[in-house]
Amino acid sequence: MLDRLTLAAGNVDSQPGATSQNIEKIFHLANRAANAHAKLLLLPELSLTGFLPNHPEGNHAAWLRDALAIARQTAERLDGSAVKTLTMMAQQIGIYLSAGVLEDAGNLLYNTQILVGPQGLIGAWRKMHVPMFEMPFYNGGPGPTVVQTPLGRLGANICFDALLPESTRLLAVENVEIVLFPFAADPPPVTRAGWAAWAGPALRARCQENGVFGIACNYLGHVKAAGVEQTFPGGALIVGPRGEILAEQADGDLLIHELNGDDLRAARSEPEYLFRFRRPELYGPLTR
Repeated sequence: MLDRLTLAAGNVDSQPGATSQNIEKIFHLANRAANAHAKLLLLPELSLTGFLPNHPEGNHAAWLRDALAIARQTAERLDGSAVKTLTMMAQQIGIYLSAGVLEDAGNLLYNTQILVGPQGLIGAWRKMHVPMFEMPFYNGGPGPTVVQTPLGRLGANICFDALLPESTRLLAVENVEIVLFPFAADPPPVTRAGWAAWAGPALRARCQENGVFGIACNYLGHVKAAGVEQTFPGGALIVGPRGEILAEQADGDLLIHELNGDDLRAARSEPEYLFRFRRPELYGPLTR
């Protein structure tokens, strides 16, 4: 990775069924990030197409039909207009952008995090582990890949994926250097500090276990669809390869932090660099 790399994690109050307006909000935030010399802006899970709330209290059968219809209407293809617009935005501003999209893959939908840059669509990661309330909307994706960029080797784990150690380890065995962790989570209390207290231990463990940088951001705002509502507190964290919190967003909608590539190399040179002690020949029972 670069010796010096400024990253940004941002929050936009994206709304389901309002993709054009969501893109406008992303455009303004991306300009601010670029003006602060950030080379990459991470946006939350489903930030491009909007998060569909999924905690109904009434007639579940009626809600499910309405919600699935909305999901189909708002889903975007990876070669569709929304992703193309985001790519043109990255080209115009001169920044790498990672945003979440409800992906229309034909007969199936996926919760997908994309990475676009001046050269076009670079990476797409589908959420692997789908929590119970989200299962009606999209399927689980395949194992993640790592993409080589001028910034470094990047990969992504989406929200719930970060809570399972195998998710980041799949990226680590491909020598990932920076992991993107987009979230849409509302753990109680629904505050930024509450989200950071909930997500922070898992993120610190994933980064320390694998000797990687991590950048995380959470969904922000109130969403409503199919008669159901949900509120997200926002928040962002940047974690170092020893599991240390490098930066945390206390307020505002944009967290900016400069990474030092020497920190990654130093962490991987430590006697306690955990990835060095892996014994894959012992782990067969984990997959049976």
